[in-house]
Amino acid sequence: MTREEKSQVIKELTAQLSENENIYLADISGLNAGQTSALRRACFKANVRLSVVKNTLLEKAMEASEKEFGELPTTLKGNTSVLYAETGNAPAKVIKAFRKKSEKPLLKGAFIEEAIYVGDDQLETLVNIKSREELIGDVVALLQSPAKNVISALQSGGGKLSGILKTLSQKEG
Repeated sequence: MTREEKSQVIKELTAQLSENENIYLADISGLNAGQTSALRRACFKANVRLSVVKNTLLEKAMEASEKEFGELPTTLKGNTSVLYAETGNAPAKVIKAFRKKSEKPLLKGAFIEEAIYVGDDQLETLVNIKSREELIGDVVALLQSPAKNVISALQSGGGKLSGILKTLSQKEG
């Protein structure tokens, strides 16, 4: 690879890092061609982009990026794949599901909306992160709950009240 080609790859990686809020680093070495294809299909279905990168080029792209990647560059040893996703927990779910059949991919680290996670032991934490949409849904459900209770009480109370009025009017007649 010429210096110019490397420079172009670094620019592209830097752009990818800047555009994505959820970035995972994983080790997929040891997967055969069939397993790698299966992992790529699983990523595609979950709306996750997977690409294999050279550590030195990724490290230079991280340095060139405006984001603060903390300890993540220290994980760039051996085989490294980058997973990009719109949803923070999507790559973690793909990795966890895939590991039911294989011991790889191993999670090296993740950058989730400015939070840094390092190490494979963080996988379960990342799987349980709620997406922005899930959090908004939870807030909406919490806001709707009291309103539903008030409406329910008014409806049931209205039925009781009309029953009492009906009974009283029948007694007078």
